[in-house]
Amino acid sequence: MLPMYVWIKHLHVLTAAISITLFVLRFYWKWRGAAIMQQRWIKIAPHLNDTILFVTGIVLISLTQFYPFTVQGVWMTEKLIGVIIYIGLGHVALGKRARNQMVRATAFMLAMICVYFIVILAVNKMPLLMGYA
Repeated sequence: MLPMYVWIKHLHVLTAAISITLFVLRFYWKWRGAAIMQQRWIKIAPHLNDTILFVTGIVLISLTQFYPFTVQGVWMTEKLIGVIIYIGLGHVALGKRARNQMVRATAFMLAMICVYFIVILAVNKMPLLMGYA
């Protein structure tokens, strides 16, 4: 079981890094109005990567038994809430609805702060906001 855990964890970390990199690049390209944002692979690749990220996350939860909304998984609950907020902010930062650049930039910066907290939670496995059970 341990080799499978390590393999899944590394894949999860890799896809998380790719996801963050693609988010930053897509924001930059959108900000600049770059034509690359219209390319098919830019519209598909992030979704494929994020699907792998999501699936590996679920597998890691089942392997480690750090279930959200449990006493042992308080940090996981915070991480999950952070991911949901990050997704919402990413939608504002990259969404198709007409928004001014200040709103997009603010959403992007807040999303990056969420990423920071998500990584801290993942590395330390200690809750930041909800205290200790």
